[in-house]
Amino acid sequence: MKAVQGVAVDKKPTVYDVAREAGVSIATVSRSLRTPNAVRATTRQAIRTAIDRLGYVPSGSAQSLAARRTNSIALFLPTIDELDSLSDFELATVDEANMVIDRPTHHVVARYDSLYFDTVLRGCELEAWRQGLSLVVSLGMGHSDADISHVVNDVSGKVDGIIVLARSIPDHMLEALHRRRPLVMIASSPTAHEGEFDLVRVSNRKGMSAWWDISSTRTTLPESLHDRPGRLPRQRQTLRGFCEALTLRGLNPAAAPIYRGQFSQRTAFDITSTLVEQDQLPEALICANDQMALGALTALRRAGIAVPDRVIVTGFDGITETDTSNPRLTTVKQPMLELGRAAVATLVKRVDTPDAPAMSTELPVTVLLRESSEGVLPDA
Repeated sequence: MKAVQGVAVDKKPTVYDVAREAGVSIATVSRSLRTPNAVRATTRQAIRTAIDRLGYVPSGSAQSLAARRTNSIALFLPTIDELDSLSDFELATVDEANMVIDRPTHHVVARYDSLYFDTVLRGCELEAWRQGLSLVVSLGMGHSDADISHVVNDVSGKVDGIIVLARSIPDHMLEALHRRRPLVMIASSPTAHEGEFDLVRVSNRKGMSAWWDISSTRTTLPESLHDRPGRLPRQRQTLRGFCEALTLRGLNPAAAPIYRGQFSQRTAFDITSTLVEQDQLPEALICANDQMALGALTALRRAGIAVPDRVIVTGFDGITETDTSNPRLTTVKQPMLELGRAAVATLVKRVDTPDAPAMSTELPVTVLLRESSEGVLPDA
């Protein structure tokens, strides 16, 4: 109680008073109030006792100010044109690609998670919500360097950390941003600084190398529908896995034709139609994403060519439409939702432990064996 111009006024306790009473830092008080599980039980109890004794009422803005945090994070995605579970989430690593026989379902639930970026974004949103954080989403590549730099500088000053999907921000900007703010990369980090950035990715390379297991009935070289070599980190990994699988089995990767499908369903449809017209169809088409595989399936179906009897078709990603195509598409399913959640969880760790060594997490993929590669027999 203190007097102000002769009037007795109660002084409201602050987070500083709680920290002093509990014998901890103000950052620890803020963390205990925001994410209790991140603080030891004995420390939480000391803070709770101090709060009760002082009659402190937590203020969201006061907590952020005391901890020097905004409780907001940012996610940078490529431009749209290039473009549920809430249980506790734990990071996992994997050494091998899992494989399951995926049998038909008797009903189809309409969902809107077909696009890779959309699902990764949804995972980030879910985990940010669970962590009590606000998520700021911004689009990167597709604009000029000056525009991107302006957006990056503006956003980075308003958040506690940043998640960047590979190729959303130029590498030279990432290097500077990494020195200023906690940063987590999704899919890959700048090649010149590999191992220095926190990284969350999936086993693209292992998943694509499993193509032989899902088309093992064929002995000749397949053909592959990919994007332009080296355009995306994911592209490099899937193509590398494809080539490694051939090499391990005594086949020359250079002899396997590769078509530039541009990750486009329409482009893959056109390429496959041309192969049919020229009577150059291989025994297997291995596609770097599901959209291209679906385009190939459509072209083959219109031409009256039996899949998988005449040609095997496989995809990559595991989008919803692969379960309703005719025939259903064998694919390598990415944990896209979990990828977003893992990125947020990693960023929270980095914000809390800024001096820790770089963290790298690889999430498993699952090979879904379906009718397009004889993974499921007709009478199964």
